[in-house]
Amino acid sequence: MRNELETLTRGVVEILLEDELIKRLELGRPLRIKVGFDPTAPDLHLGHAVLLHKLRQFQDLGHEAFFLIGDFTALIGDPTGRSVTRKPLSPAQVAANAQTYKEQIFKILDPNRLRIVFNSQWMKNMSAVDLIKLASQHTVARMLERDDFSKRYDNRQPIAIHEFLYPLIQGYDSLALRADVELGGTDQTFNLLMGRHLQQAFGQPPQVVMTMPILEGLDGAQKMSKSLNNCVGITDLADEMFGKLMSISDHLMWRFFDLLSFRSAEEIAQYKSRAAEQAVNPRDVKFELALELVTRFHSQHAAETAKQNFIKRFQQGVLPEAVPELEILAPNGSLPIASLLKQVGLTKSTSEANRMVRQGAVRIDGQKLENVDTAIVAGTTHVYQVGKRRFARVRLI
Repeated sequence: MRNELETLTRGVVEILLEDELIKRLELGRPLRIKVGFDPTAPDLHLGHAVLLHKLRQFQDLGHEAFFLIGDFTALIGDPTGRSVTRKPLSPAQVAANAQTYKEQIFKILDPNRLRIVFNSQWMKNMSAVDLIKLASQHTVARMLERDDFSKRYDNRQPIAIHEFLYPLIQGYDSLALRADVELGGTDQTFNLLMGRHLQQAFGQPPQVVMTMPILEGLDGAQKMSKSLNNCVGITDLADEMFGKLMSISDHLMWRFFDLLSFRSAEEIAQYKSRAAEQAVNPRDVKFELALELVTRFHSQHAAETAKQNFIKRFQQGVLPEAVPELEILAPNGSLPIASLLKQVGLTKSTSEANRMVRQGAVRIDGQKLENVDTAIVAGTTHVYQVGKRRFARVRLI
């Protein structure tokens, strides 16, 4: 029991309530574990994988896993973290995205111990009367306790009535599945607690809520997001995935280890200790992280090949023999790419730097840069290339 609890609580931000989780584990039956995703984009990335890895840990311990695709809630649009009403997706968009989710999750989850469910299965049969009864279980005052709703209300920004329905329907999903545990990000706490509230209201034992951290993207600052061009997609090619993982800062590397690695906590602690004592180069530890994750999403052979390709590109003569090595300061902890390129002399101005990025002429560690708004985080070292002949290895401090 102790080892099981340690495994399940590793990396978790909050458990509501831990004593309830312990009591359910002591029942000796498989628990019903729910995690839900709205199919709002076609591909999953490592930020999503944080929750999926936790769900896999429950699977490996013999529990019953439910991957809920919110095809009905996606038609509403999750208001979490939004300053304006989210534009709902069309049914065709939802269906297409949901299909890619079904194909991608098995890179992490065991298909033999997983049930994929869609919340349209029960919501499409709910009548208007049923929906009104569901809405009666919560008050407007409680809804306005949500941080994003309260901010919009205080700022006199519109809140559409249908947005209040979103957390109710997410909570109803837990009722429909008779969930014992629901996993979600820290930004979903309000919605997850709604499941507890509705289960109690309808006479079910309330689910345990377990929240996981929001994984930062490659910039080390903002949450991982495809729209911010700072993500590692689980369908990225092996070479691309390996290169992206090698580009993260030494500090962010430990977050990736803690949240994504299947290595033991003791082994990760040993890596940290050896790196702190300079007994091992952090780059070599990062190699281990990249190898593990690329193996998981591709194969061991693909991971080893990606590593060798990376070494050939950046350590064995693909770069010019004499690459200037520079160290510059990031006053606010990060530096816009255009400012960095200008400061190290790779471009004459920030406007030229932005133009070169838009033309696809800028590479970081061999990977083409496409987003002019990219910011480089302090504590990282990369090889920057502009055009065919301008190179610099830059450490940002």
